Amino acid sequence: MSIVKLNNRGVRSATTFGSISALGEMRFIKKLTASSSATLSFVDGTSDVVLDNTYKEYLFTFNNMHPATDGASFSVNFRDGGSSYDATKTTTNFRAYHDESDSGTSLGYYGDEDLAQSTAVQIIGRQVGNGNDECCAGTLHLFNPSSTTFVKNFMVNSNVYEDSNYFVNYYIAGYCNVTAAIDAVQFKFSSGNIDSGDICLYGIA
Repeated sequence: MSIVKLNNRGVRSATTFGSISALGEMRFIKKLTASSSATLSFVDGTSDVVLDNTYKEYLFTFNNMHPATDGASFSVNFRDGGSSYDATKTTTNFRAYHDESDSGTSLGYYGDEDLAQSTAVQIIGRQVGNGNDECCAGTLHLFNPSSTTFVKNFMVNSNVYEDSNYFVNYYIAGYCNVTAAIDAVQFKFSSGNIDSGDICLYGIA
């Protein structure tokens, strides 16, 4: 009987976040840590950030995003050249929730936070509590952001401890409907600063 050996790279490649990147290797690019920050922005070519045709897929992980303002919603937007984060987007989302008192549960599609050819921010976690134990965490996949031919697809999975003691799991997907390359991604809360938390950017080889 033959023995199969896995090297460290093989193990690392096989355990990447989710099935989408299961065959790719994560390569760390940049970590931003919030400290009463208005926004956290990843701009290609600035402060060692790479967000170009080096990789066909990029992964953002956001951890313990804690708002200064109770009930603020966490959001993302994309820059397609210029200086504004206003790329035109079409998106969809569904979510499941459950509260601590076991009195409310649901799983369903929520059209009130979809976007249809909109330049507005995409909410990826609503009503995040600012209690000491409340936060938002998750991942965002961005595909082929440097393309000047195709739309730029993205997918988000986030978990939120809301200000009303609900836990909510979000699944959001959409695309930036622009021909220009996406060269920057920005995260922020709808009100107040990002009190604490960190976001890491990886390229998927």
